[in-house]
Order: sequence, then C-alpha cells, then structure tokens
Amino acid sequence: MRMRELSERHIECPYCGESIGVLVDPSVPQQDYIEDCQVCCRPINFYIEIEPDGHANVRVKSENE
Repeated sequence: MRMRELSERHIECPYCGESIGVLVDPSVPQQDYIEDCQVCCRPINFYIEIEPDGHANVRVKSENE
C-alpha cells in the first residue's frame, strides 16, 4: 500500500481575506477541524472531502457562519 503525501492548498481567510497555505492529508476522506489563520489568528472552520481520484475539496467558514 502506497502512502499518499500531504498536499498544500491555498485558501482565503474568511476574516482578513489573506491567502494562506494549508496542508491536506489525503488519507482521511472527510475532515472537519478548526485552525487559526496564520495572519489574523482568528479560528477558521475547515471542511475537507477527498474524492476517489485524490482531489481535495476544501471549504472554509468563519466561526459565525
């Protein structure tokens, strides 16, 4: 079994609008977690789904959405 590598995705912070890079683990098909923005330090809710071909759909929301 071959391990999939982490892939970097760029998202836009829902608070400050900055583009930030995040690492996505394609070995976990569905992920929900909170990570602070690297620029403004506010909590971003991440929702990630990995498609069968390995493509990661990444959605982000503020804590109030």
